Amino acid sequence: MTPRPSPPQSEPACSQPIRFAPEAKGPLDGTKVLDLSRLVAGNMLSLQLGDFGAEIIKIEPLEGDPLRHWLDGGEQLFWSVYSRNKMSAALNLRNETAKNALLHLVEQADVFIESFRPGTLEAMGLAPDLLLARNPKLIVVRVSGFGQTGPYAELPGFGTLVEAMSGLAARTGFPDREPLLPPLALADMIAGLSGAMATVTALFARERGAPGQVIDLSLLEPLFSVLGPEAAIYRRTGQVKQRAGNGISISAPRNIYRCSDGTYVALSGSTPAMAKRVFEVIGRPEMVEDPRFKTNTSRVQIRALIDEAVGAWFAGKTREDALAHMRAAGVTVGPVYGVDDAVKDAHFREREIIVDVEDPHLGPLPMHNIVPRLSVTPGVWRRPAPTLGEHTDEVLGWAGLDAGAIARLRAEGGCA
Repeated sequence: MTPRPSPPQSEPACSQPIRFAPEAKGPLDGTKVLDLSRLVAGNMLSLQLGDFGAEIIKIEPLEGDPLRHWLDGGEQLFWSVYSRNKMSAALNLRNETAKNALLHLVEQADVFIESFRPGTLEAMGLAPDLLLARNPKLIVVRVSGFGQTGPYAELPGFGTLVEAMSGLAARTGFPDREPLLPPLALADMIAGLSGAMATVTALFARERGAPGQVIDLSLLEPLFSVLGPEAAIYRRTGQVKQRAGNGISISAPRNIYRCSDGTYVALSGSTPAMAKRVFEVIGRPEMVEDPRFKTNTSRVQIRALIDEAVGAWFAGKTREDALAHMRAAGVTVGPVYGVDDAVKDAHFREREIIVDVEDPHLGPLPMHNIVPRLSVTPGVWRRPAPTLGEHTDEVLGWAGLDAGAIARLRAEGGCA
């Protein structure tokens, strides 16, 4: 067996690990969310709500959310981060008693999140109209790859397919190479953020007298929106935007440049004033006066020439020296970081972008802080990520089952 490498020895993200406080109350306190989703998008959505005080009850199958099985170094690190501020009840919804318990919980809930393939919820006898009949104020969030309608509705909808079909992959990477997929669950995370906004909007509308409603949240549409005006550009110009590496088709200089110490720096000179500063810093004042370098449009046409000049300047300096010169001149420039750089960066540390959280199983565990930052009603750290079924008895108690009924249900395989 290959020995497990020792973790890097580094300073903690903050001086004292954050301790969870179950009694803490955030601005969404009193909002009860039933989360039947699996993997990233739904968990990202409920994470946002849980971080601001909503009571998130993960209804997991007896084998657990598949996210529990995304391991790094043999540990449930994805689960530990995405499932903080949540509870876990493990139910077998093929069991009628367990399903009836869920329906009793629906009557008490504010939000119901699911991410089954379209049609599955209906086949389970949990169609949105039935849920809304039980609780007319319920917000039902349906997460899927392609939405609840359309020719692709019933296709499996993992984020990888969406990242390809949205146009994102076709625009990512270098022009002489294949399209590039993001190295993380980008479609899921953007959908989760979009879904959290939609959920809070629906809750706000309910406070103003609107009834409960169904949110049809696809992974495809939020990610497509990130491409901005590309459909309009295609309609008006007939042009399909192509991959441009680390450049961009509307601005130059804009790229990643290698320094003499082997590190990299990102630079953006998207306005005439900023481009002028770059040319002055690299000692090319003639480029300031040359009409070819005056506008973004003209600069983009000779991007390779600009990159050659700017790249040669960076290649002769260490990253620290290059950043000092550029920042002194007010140029928009920054280092290309790996996570090992980010955890040591003074800005990350002072802003506590990464915080150590006291996990009961893993000890102090670094993870992203609660975002965004609210000055009066900030987010709260209430619960560490739960073990599978950690709160099953408590949750079933809310559904009206006593200890004997729960024991019988567990004996017949209806819960864990």
